[in-house]
Amino acid sequence: MAVLIASATTFSVGANAKSADQVSGQYENVGRGKFTLIALSSATGLNVTNSVGGISIVNDLPIPFFGTTGGLDTSANVIVSQTMNGGRVELFFRNTTGGALTVDYQLLFEPL
Repeated sequence: MAVLIASATTFSVGANAKSADQVSGQYENVGRGKFTLIALSSATGLNVTNSVGGISIVNDLPIPFFGTTGGLDTSANVIVSQTMNGGRVELFFRNTTGGALTVDYQLLFEPL
């Protein structure tokens, strides 16, 4: 059973800015498990970086833009699903455009 370790709806990232780390608290450091990142951006131009134990799962890659209709779909909006040894979990978003963008996201962790 997966545990939700970070999530937000309409999380805003300013123009040409990088967010703070979105993972904090109890699940900032975890053991071995499967990490699944699901994200839906409001437009093209939003990149994501996700690392576990200092190893990048996704390194500053664009979030695919699927259009402005519909909500976050855990089967259609998966960015990455990967088993990792564990460690400190980090999640950042970077806006590459001249205007603010938003993202809906969930980072799930399933202990092994």
